[in-house]
Amino acid sequence: MSHELSPQLLEAFSRDFNADPKSQVISRAARRSGLLEAAYNPAVSQRLNRTFSIELDTDNVTNQQQSGRCWLFSTLNVVRHNFGKANKAKNFTFSQSYNFFWDKIERANYFYDRIIETADRPLDDRTVRGYFDWCQTDGGQWHMAASLIAKYGVVPTYAMPESFNSNHSQALDTVLADKERKDALTLRRLAQAGDQEKLEAARTDFLSQIYRIMATALGEPPKTFDLEFRDDDKNYHLDKGLTPVQFYQKYCATDLDDYVVLANAPDHEMNRVLHLGFEDNIKGGYPNLFINVPMEYLEDAAISQLKDGEAVWFGNDVGRQMDRKTGFMDLDLYQLDQLLDIDSHLSKADRLATGIGESSHDMALVGVDVDGGQVRQWKVENSWGDKSGEKGYFTMSADWFREYTYEVAVQKKHVPAEILDLLRSQPIELDPWDSLI
Repeated sequence: MSHELSPQLLEAFSRDFNADPKSQVISRAARRSGLLEAAYNPAVSQRLNRTFSIELDTDNVTNQQQSGRCWLFSTLNVVRHNFGKANKAKNFTFSQSYNFFWDKIERANYFYDRIIETADRPLDDRTVRGYFDWCQTDGGQWHMAASLIAKYGVVPTYAMPESFNSNHSQALDTVLADKERKDALTLRRLAQAGDQEKLEAARTDFLSQIYRIMATALGEPPKTFDLEFRDDDKNYHLDKGLTPVQFYQKYCATDLDDYVVLANAPDHEMNRVLHLGFEDNIKGGYPNLFINVPMEYLEDAAISQLKDGEAVWFGNDVGRQMDRKTGFMDLDLYQLDQLLDIDSHLSKADRLATGIGESSHDMALVGVDVDGGQVRQWKVENSWGDKSGEKGYFTMSADWFREYTYEVAVQKKHVPAEILDLLRSQPIELDPWDSLI
């Protein structure tokens, strides 16, 4: 069945709009300042007062600038806060550029392997198309960052500073994606022909070219460096000739084996382990496993870890009901339904199922305000520099956390045993087009 928009019907729409005398007033306000500003609810600031009963001792923030490295920044923020606590150096920072370099190399290696494995499928196969789309993104998951850190370690910011291309990654991503997609066609033809010797030679040559691109754009990663810093008490520290892995193992008090990711994706089966193998980035690294549980488990584990003095990585849909200027995140921040006289409410499950909801950004929880056992608000460390929010920190309501948070990475000791036991079960393999991507 199809419908034509007749002039009579359009005229009826116009009459309906103009029948309400407030319509033109609302329209003038919306056109002048934009829909969000016209719908802004200043009462939110009375609830989100930026005072927290549990709060980590943090100071400076990082800035991913125009790149999609939030997953890497937020993971390294958790690690650096642990480093700062252990070494009394709260403003010490790690090089995101260093791990970003290795991610692009590993991501290309993974992409080439998947392309060879699926060479018998047509190019328009949904899984093959998913791999082709994935190779151009900066996005990632906690376990992807953990795999990079476990294999390559970390370095201080001064050992491999940010570059224009790490801060503004669009051109680099385009170059890599164009090249890798062209390489994929060659690898598919060689795999289909069964020429294993030429296939392996081509794959190795392509990876060498990817390395050259990354070394040109970001510079080569240091193999060793001297650790040098003053702690919060002004004491001087120097440790020469460390490799990145040695530095991590010696100074960074974060056992990556001891973390699990709890997810709340109500469009998926609850109390099951989900595997997003499509985004596993390192062969032999940590698989992207999520334990899908009700939201209270994510909230309780996050509070417990904050009480223990450690930041919490979390994946969320930051573009919803968030104001960059104030840093407020609240379900009533923009009252668009009231402004436009509509009802756009959907459940969390329906938002995911329809593609409206997504885990679009990763940040770190560094504080929470609990009153009588009830959460009032959360303190969030973002990676958008100190000009957003209050010097880079955002304030999030309890309801926003429940509605728009999809994942938290926490230590196992903060998770009930019956939930951890689920890791012994066979994971559900998620498709490359799954809503959790």
